[in-house]
Amino acid sequence: CTSIFTPLTRGIALELEESPEFWRSQAQRTLQAALDRTPNTNVAKNIVLFLGDGMGITTYTAARILKGQLQNQSGEETVTNMDTFPYVGLAKTYSVDFQIPDSAATATAYLCGVKTNLNTIGVSAAARNGVCRSQKGNEVTSILRWAKDAGKAVGIVTTTRVQHATPATSYAHSASRKWYSDADLPASARTNNCTDIASQLLSNTDIDVIIGGGRKYMTPRGTRDPEYPRDYSSRGRRKDGRHLIQEWQSLKAGKVAHYVWNKTDFDAVDPETTDYLMALFEPGDMHFDLERDPLMDPSIAETTEKAIRILSRNPNGFFLLVEGGRIDQAHHAGRGSMALHEAVALDRAVGKALELTNEEETLIVVTADHSHPLVINGYPFRGNSILGKSPLWASDMMPFTTLMYGNGPGNKMEGGKRPDIRKTSGYVQLAAVPLKSATHGGEDVVILARGPMAHLLQGVHEQSYIAHAMAYAACVGTDRRHCAARPAVAAARNQAGP
Repeated sequence: CTSIFTPLTRGIALELEESPEFWRSQAQRTLQAALDRTPNTNVAKNIVLFLGDGMGITTYTAARILKGQLQNQSGEETVTNMDTFPYVGLAKTYSVDFQIPDSAATATAYLCGVKTNLNTIGVSAAARNGVCRSQKGNEVTSILRWAKDAGKAVGIVTTTRVQHATPATSYAHSASRKWYSDADLPASARTNNCTDIASQLLSNTDIDVIIGGGRKYMTPRGTRDPEYPRDYSSRGRRKDGRHLIQEWQSLKAGKVAHYVWNKTDFDAVDPETTDYLMALFEPGDMHFDLERDPLMDPSIAETTEKAIRILSRNPNGFFLLVEGGRIDQAHHAGRGSMALHEAVALDRAVGKALELTNEEETLIVVTADHSHPLVINGYPFRGNSILGKSPLWASDMMPFTTLMYGNGPGNKMEGGKRPDIRKTSGYVQLAAVPLKSATHGGEDVVILARGPMAHLLQGVHEQSYIAHAMAYAACVGTDRRHCAARPAVAAARNQAGP
């Protein structure tokens, strides 16, 4: 359990930190920054919402340490891009019917401003999971739609399929988050005229930028994938024969609209002349960042940059949802290392957004939908690898890792004993309770905000409050009081609305 940074660096750090003046000076600088801070009460021209799917506070902390350690630092003292946000709050994540939520119910809360039931997207709690007829009349719209109706450009960027729960909630209404294509609709849903999520990507809201995975839900059954033509699992899924990618291209006739599926074509897209972009890099979800081929798939920082540059062409501003969606999927698999690298990748995307936007006119919010049962434990020494083992030994005289799960696939017993982690390859963090897939966690998640009206997101809130605070800041949706109080030029810029 050795430190990953050099003895010289460690010695210098210790010498500084052993002095009381080091901590006093640091505190005084932070205090003065807080005293000098005045709320930015401008109307937000732009909103960028970063959503770390499954990025609970433990993940947030561990990712900070990992980011520092990847830069040959101790890690604990690292300041991430997200850490620089001046306003911090907490969101309660429970759904109407469950104490611990899923990504569909939570997305409906922070995007649509309404809490709902597990597994449902873009509908109120009057709708029932998987019951098509219950969603009729109970649809609720998202802040992406409110922004579009106000004349802004809108976009979604995700590392999952674009039909997955988080991005889907920005544009779709469905009694089941699993109705990705028409092939996933049960007979009762077809009888009651419910439509699949992929088709709603075209029909519900005119989205300027769509980036993620999910090609196979957009093409007729058996359509060969351009990247994996021999892989049957990657082929088109649709039973109705619709080719939604081609339909999207037809709908954009007369506009500069690009559909791309690889990084070469993506890089060739000129954001200065592009009206619309659909980039689908995988048949399903995109690769984990550590496993990503940089010649085929861009990073989330790169996709975020492209989206912002395209959306910024709209003089009325934009709304952009950026999801680090595979943090959650790595946690479900008990792959703590992979989850933390995904969170670090998301932080890089946050940094890119900070570079490309002006704090005076752009509200940036970072939050999570829910957490996972991940803990940091074992009294590791300062600078110990966050992915390593504790210096303590358990009462069974076996080592254990700093990161562990409350449940998940990491519960593996050999002859009634825990396996020796020193002899295990392809390591999955230990878990107390055996499950094929780790569950979510139920604790509050962090809200970080900077830019116009960011101070509205301080405190402890229902998760559904987030959408309303963002909408108020930008004068989109039904509450226009902030616009009325601002100069006429700001009000004119946002005069259109739902």
